[in-house]
Amino acid sequence: MTPQKNVVEPLVSAIKSSAQKNAASFHFPGHNRGNAAPASMTGLIGRTAFVHDLTVLHELGNLFCPYGPILEAQVEAAKLFGSSHTWFLVGGTTCGIQAAIMSTCSPGQVLILPRNSHISAISALVLSGAVPKYIIPHFLDHWDVAAAITPSQVSKAIQELEMEGKKAAAVFITSPTYHGLCSDLTTISELCHSHKIPLIVDEAHGAHFGFHSKLPKSALHQGADLIVQSTHKVLCSLTQSSMLHMSGNIVDKDKVSRCLRTLQTTSPSFLLLASLDAARAQISENPDSVFNRAIALADEAKRVLKQIPGISVLESSSFPASPAVDPLRLTVGFWNLGLSGSEADEILYKDYEVICELIGNRSITYVLNLGTCREHVHRLVLGIKRLAATHGSISKPEKKMVNNVHAPFDDITMSMIPRDAFFASKRKVAIRESIGEVAGELICPYPPGVPVLIPGEVVTEKIVDYLLHVTSKGAEVNGASDSSLSSILVCGKL
Repeated sequence: MTPQKNVVEPLVSAIKSSAQKNAASFHFPGHNRGNAAPASMTGLIGRTAFVHDLTVLHELGNLFCPYGPILEAQVEAAKLFGSSHTWFLVGGTTCGIQAAIMSTCSPGQVLILPRNSHISAISALVLSGAVPKYIIPHFLDHWDVAAAITPSQVSKAIQELEMEGKKAAAVFITSPTYHGLCSDLTTISELCHSHKIPLIVDEAHGAHFGFHSKLPKSALHQGADLIVQSTHKVLCSLTQSSMLHMSGNIVDKDKVSRCLRTLQTTSPSFLLLASLDAARAQISENPDSVFNRAIALADEAKRVLKQIPGISVLESSSFPASPAVDPLRLTVGFWNLGLSGSEADEILYKDYEVICELIGNRSITYVLNLGTCREHVHRLVLGIKRLAATHGSISKPEKKMVNNVHAPFDDITMSMIPRDAFFASKRKVAIRESIGEVAGELICPYPPGVPVLIPGEVVTEKIVDYLLHVTSKGAEVNGASDSSLSSILVCGKL
């Protein structure tokens, strides 16, 4: 990619111009261009944000019938990322994933996807009525980290469906994973297209891909058809703002637009939309070198950490089936010190004010980005050095670290499709009494942030044991009506 001259910010410029007008405003929002903004908020973020918090005005455009500055901003984004069409999202990557699946899968059609997909993909199954064909991910027990999905796993899923006289409506892949592990999307896309199946990629953690020689290729440049990116994660838009990109002509563009109109708010935040325009312009100014500093800092941190006794650093060699790993993801293992990820994080946060992105059972994942500074990297490395020196020198009995602590995906049986189970009658039972019943709710512990139970799946003893194990280690549970997990909802009337 080459630097773009005369970088424009159509939406940012339009909002600035509109906010400067001495307009008699008789429209929403109620703070009226900051004139009635709550004092506590202006004291926190100033009045300027409210002045620019505008509604759908003619001079700004319309997100659902794009024209003017919004359309121009989306076109500029499509040019930079290399898509045939780009949609701005104010509902995060969640609504983009939901729209992508809904636009390719009708009720009763099959979607191939990893069993450890983000919960937004599961909610899309409920919304679309699609039938999941799960790919069970491989785990590296050492790290308790799921590997990337391989072309052979996708091929096997397609063939198994064909033996049943079925064809997938779409294939859904998460690449990179939360830990930065990438799938061979070039081969997977070629495989899908040979069967005339669209490929959807959850690239939430890879909006920066392709903008540096050391960064993996983007999903767009590997042939995927619909790609959803969290522009706010490693790029610099505001939280909750994302983009949905399209390539090729396998997917109906108008259907994607209709799905987005169904899912997104009719009162989109123009601050979020403008931040997408600004983030795109920021990268456009110097796309080939903007990540030089962040990658150099990440490389330096890894070199130092690998030399610390008792500390492990996740590298691509740990996952030979993954063709690339995001160099801005730093996953550090502490098991040789007898520490879990939670225990190590508590020390590093309390003593050094180091805040991580993801806490695992055996590791911690840190994310470096355009705003990462050398002083903070130094503090992280120093904290880990001191932690290792302290715990490496303490004489203690060997602490057994459980090997197979990942979710027992190989023990899953689907009795109902997620949509039917979601809308079925429910009853609450004690968790041990739920064994053999059909799950009526999604249960997702953090860490690791993967749904362990999805509506429609049969509850097994292994699943119950796993849930009780991770919660006893401090995991928080999302989705369950009873966060203590003393009881869960199952399908069926009392």
